[in-house]
Amino acid sequence: MLPPAIDDIVEFGPFRLHVSGRLLQADGVSVNVGSRALDLLIALVEQAGEVLSQRELIARAWPGLVVDEANVRVNIASLRKSLGDGRNGARYIVNVPGRGYSFVAPVTRTQLGSSSQEGEETWTFDPQSPSQPPAFVGERSLPEALTRLIGRDSSVSTVVELLTKHRFVSVIGPGGMGKTAVAISVAHALRDVFDGAVYYVDLSSVHDASLVPSAIASALGLRVQANDPKAGILAFLAPRRSLLVLDNCEHLIDQTAALSEWLYRSTAQTHLLATSRELLRAEGEHVHILPPLDVPPIGWGTTAADWTAFPAVQLFMDRAAASGSHEAVTDEVALLAADICRNMDGIPLAIELAAGRVPFHGVRGTAELIESRFNLLWPGRRSAPPRHQTLYAMLDWSYNLLSQTERRVLYRLSVFAGPFQLEGAQTIAAGAGLTSADATSAIASLIDKSLLSTSTIRGASYLRLLDTTRAYASEKLAESGEIHCVSHRLAGYLIEQLSRLESQNRSRPLEPALLQVGDVRTALAWAFSESGKGELATCLAALAAPHLLDLSLLDECHRWCQAALQKVGPYEGTKTHLILESSLAMSALFTRVDRGDLNATIERGLSLARKLKDHKRELELHAAQHIVMTHLGRYREAVEVGSHSAELARQVGYPEGIVMSEWMLGCAHHFAGDHASAIRHTEEGFKQAERLGTTKIDVLGFAHRTRALNVLARALWLSGAPDRAAQVARQALEESELDEQPMSMLVALTYATTVFLWRGDIAESEALVDRLIGHGIRYSYGTNAAFGIALSGEIALLRGEFRTAANKLREALDTLKVERRQNLATMLSRSLCEALLACGDIPEAQLIIDAAMERAEALHQSFEMPELLRTRAKIEIAAGRLDPCAAEAMLRRSIELAYEQGALSLVLRSTMTLGGLLATEGRTDEAHAMLAEVYSGFSEGYDTHDLRTARQLIKTWRPRASQLSGYVHVT
Repeated sequence: MLPPAIDDIVEFGPFRLHVSGRLLQADGVSVNVGSRALDLLIALVEQAGEVLSQRELIARAWPGLVVDEANVRVNIASLRKSLGDGRNGARYIVNVPGRGYSFVAPVTRTQLGSSSQEGEETWTFDPQSPSQPPAFVGERSLPEALTRLIGRDSSVSTVVELLTKHRFVSVIGPGGMGKTAVAISVAHALRDVFDGAVYYVDLSSVHDASLVPSAIASALGLRVQANDPKAGILAFLAPRRSLLVLDNCEHLIDQTAALSEWLYRSTAQTHLLATSRELLRAEGEHVHILPPLDVPPIGWGTTAADWTAFPAVQLFMDRAAASGSHEAVTDEVALLAADICRNMDGIPLAIELAAGRVPFHGVRGTAELIESRFNLLWPGRRSAPPRHQTLYAMLDWSYNLLSQTERRVLYRLSVFAGPFQLEGAQTIAAGAGLTSADATSAIASLIDKSLLSTSTIRGASYLRLLDTTRAYASEKLAESGEIHCVSHRLAGYLIEQLSRLESQNRSRPLEPALLQVGDVRTALAWAFSESGKGELATCLAALAAPHLLDLSLLDECHRWCQAALQKVGPYEGTKTHLILESSLAMSALFTRVDRGDLNATIERGLSLARKLKDHKRELELHAAQHIVMTHLGRYREAVEVGSHSAELARQVGYPEGIVMSEWMLGCAHHFAGDHASAIRHTEEGFKQAERLGTTKIDVLGFAHRTRALNVLARALWLSGAPDRAAQVARQALEESELDEQPMSMLVALTYATTVFLWRGDIAESEALVDRLIGHGIRYSYGTNAAFGIALSGEIALLRGEFRTAANKLREALDTLKVERRQNLATMLSRSLCEALLACGDIPEAQLIIDAAMERAEALHQSFEMPELLRTRAKIEIAAGRLDPCAAEAMLRRSIELAYEQGALSLVLRSTMTLGGLLATEGRTDEAHAMLAEVYSGFSEGYDTHDLRTARQLIKTWRPRASQLSGYVHVT
């Protein structure tokens, strides 16, 4: 902030202050202000929005003199009176207890030039937000902008300025001071500055420090599948200018500090705003200590207008009225309110709690309660631990005002991690000496006393403890000796709720299930602890697992299922055991490396499903097994799994299973190299689904129809229908967008991209790969992200950027080989060989193509065999290891295999390569006739890369063949 120059004029409200002339005017009329008071005014205006200590003010108004601080207070009071501070809502100078004074009104400085030609330079300070932004910011959970934030405009402006200058700011203060409210207001104020990239993370419901990265990833809109989401967080934040708000850090201070410091160091554009009861003490951190609300000093003012001009009193009266008080704001009431706010130290939460008693006791009665009860707890509060200073005393006081029943209900409800419904509150609060009626009555009383807040979420009513109240009540729960009993009751309640969902055969989680994730985590952590109950833990894990899968919380699902299976004893061989085994397998499908171990898990689940005659889960496990087989490149076994699944689905009369099995068979036949069967089975699946009137078959976290559409698109291209292939691939992408399941979109983007790469559509492929890479980062899909790198290498190969292509393909293959993902690895290995051949790295290309051929032959894999043979022939010719006759034989074998597969597009590619070989031997007539015949088999796709190339080659080889009769004319 620039200090006024000696010839500045500063304007605020109706006032105009001539600094050099030491003149204060109001609406053009001089205001009589004492010399010392004027010095104080100039000092405060110079640093508008900042807090000046009494020592600093004495140094300005009484330089070189030893003056009592009372002189400052007297002159400030005189100055306020001259300014009319507090009248009609006007605020100019506020007292910050324990720190000093601050000028808070908007000011405009006009610097006069030395001549009229120089004009004027103006500068404005305005603590108010420039506008009220919309409620929704970013992609996730930033709460709506507060309709009214009382007394915090200066803090909001200060934090905004600090964030803009320094990138990392912590708002520090005891609980109940309004840190969250300030953080939310700052976030909304900066929404436009960051182009909407403002993300809010509420850490209050995160009790495990290891889950802090997951909470951040979730707020960024990233689905967490990888064990450590930090890489995804960094990849998401690094390229964009954004603001990340970390709210309620104190209980996870070490982890939050480390993460904040890491983000501050690792990104240049990420701005961090943290709220905590103590400093993070991290590199780059700038601290704003949130002061109490300004309260009237003792002896200040004589009318209600004088006292209600202070933010603390405004908040008290506002909350009292909202609680149902209709008491008129007389001078006496305003004075009592000022006394209450002063006794509350200006702490917003304490003021709100006190205001909540006004409808029952009146302002005078509330003041008397505070005087008679609050003082018993006041001594020692400043020496208490930071998180207990002032707020703990206030909460303890409020707690002591409750009846014994209300206290028990309050601390029992603290077991909930987030919003909860009345039914849940009644279940947890009742019992152990409290009837349901007692609990319900106490809950209503706690709502009236503002200790429980109410809200509406998607049309349903919810209750919630304020975060600070929950922390306080949790300590009381621990002291009560009831924590295990209450935790047991929570686990039982969740089992009942989740069992109800299961009995309703819900295929997708209900909103209450989503809201209860925090409670499920809490209950599972207790149930699996030494104090928990093993059988209860196993049951709860089994019921929660399907919902964790549906919510894409795969790592959590895997962890709890593993823990439950270690305690499965009483449930061994039961449906609960089956659910745990199948959920373990499905959660591992996209998160674990060891495919062999995963297959063993699936086999255990299948054995249980057969024993229990649970055909639905048996078919689901077959679907998982089918995916594992395709990942491993064991396509013939995948065909067998699909056939067995189809047979079982027909035997038990499960229509959705029949559809899914047809699509499984289509996929397996495609990879095995039988493209006609692939098309037949996928289309049969579509027909069966249409008869059922459903297109939605979800089993493993994605829509199987999306996978089937991709298989059909690939099979169509291979069979010689490039345009229809593109149309179906686009349909898969469109449907996956509507599906709104991240895994569906991952499948669609990965395999649809290959279709456009085969067509040679570089621009469309690039756009899809960009989306695929962003999608992998967003949802932390681990290994699957390597596909994006690989496919970007394929694009570089199409562009002729061979060294770039080789580097990208090699990088992706290193990851895919470690995790045994063969379903794309063979194709990528062949492409890498093409790139290496173009770069002249023939020995390396030979090693890779030999290894790829060996793997393909060992697995009886035929899908890639025509292309592998074609590429191998090119490499061996370049290496001088094949004579023309042997090379021709290899290429003719490639063409023969492609015909056997019904892969006309691969026939074309190998024919063009063979034609080139023949042309070098002077056999252009033969090359022309052979290629022209293959070309004539196509009825579409003439603008695709391969067909354009073929057309050009036919024209090139035509001169000698043109003398022959009956040649194919190509336009």
